[in-house]
Amino acid sequence: MIPAGNIELKDIKKIKSGKIREMFSLGKELLIVTTDRISAFDFILPSLIPFKGVLLNQISIFWFDYLKDHINNHLLETDFDNFPVELKAYKDILNKRCVIVKKAEIIPLECVVRGYITGSAWEDYKKTGEVSGISLPSDLKFSQKLLEPIFTPTTKAEEGHDMPISIKDAKNLYGAETVNFLEKKSIELFLKAGEFAIKKDIIIADTKFEFGFYNNEIILCDEVLTPDSSRFWPLDEYIEGENQKSFDKQFVRDYLLSSDWDRKSVPPELPFEIIEKTSERYKGAYEKITGKRFEENF
Repeated sequence: MIPAGNIELKDIKKIKSGKIREMFSLGKELLIVTTDRISAFDFILPSLIPFKGVLLNQISIFWFDYLKDHINNHLLETDFDNFPVELKAYKDILNKRCVIVKKAEIIPLECVVRGYITGSAWEDYKKTGEVSGISLPSDLKFSQKLLEPIFTPTTKAEEGHDMPISIKDAKNLYGAETVNFLEKKSIELFLKAGEFAIKKDIIIADTKFEFGFYNNEIILCDEVLTPDSSRFWPLDEYIEGENQKSFDKQFVRDYLLSSDWDRKSVPPELPFEIIEKTSERYKGAYEKITGKRFEENF
């Protein structure tokens, strides 16, 4: 497997390059390729994480399938053997790290669901006692489980930070019916996935979903419940009130915070040890969630 940073496919038009994913046009369909890039603090880091793109893509495919009885999704084809002939020459780059999907009209709203109080939500709570306008009990501890999950949407920024948006403002922008559906469905999917994950000794502390319209129906899009879009905590190491060990890229964030990087200039290369340990965390998440051993040779 060739490590994948920037990906170019001859004669296939690239229509978007995000922090982690590349999107190509296949006529009426889209090819989404997940790279081995990693981002932190709104920067794409110069180091690649081995197998990260494959692991994220396969975890998403697993969750799309697991949740398909609750909502339709954008997947059309996930098996490279069934991909169009013009992609066959790129198997060493694309295999296992890409999917062919429907061209949905993406709703520009990150549908964040929080089951535990942590991250930016904790910072807001300490200042106001609220998160996204939602009042919470006054005696919560850091990383404490909430009585029930809360829906705290953000804007979907092409660059820089996604910004919190109140449900009222979201309804004004996208319509009450649409936002009510997104809230109800996001919490439903979060709870369904959380029930499964806890049996695998993983706490899903929070996550974000992305939806789009396709044939006048709202469907699930983008990535789903990956270590990049979620906080995954080991159940057996969870301690209320403390920073949690994780299967996600918080490990990289913590390293960068401990370094002398100012988070304004070009990010530094990650040390080999941090790269290897980060890759192992992604593999651990994949294996726990899917119940399959990750094979590096495929």
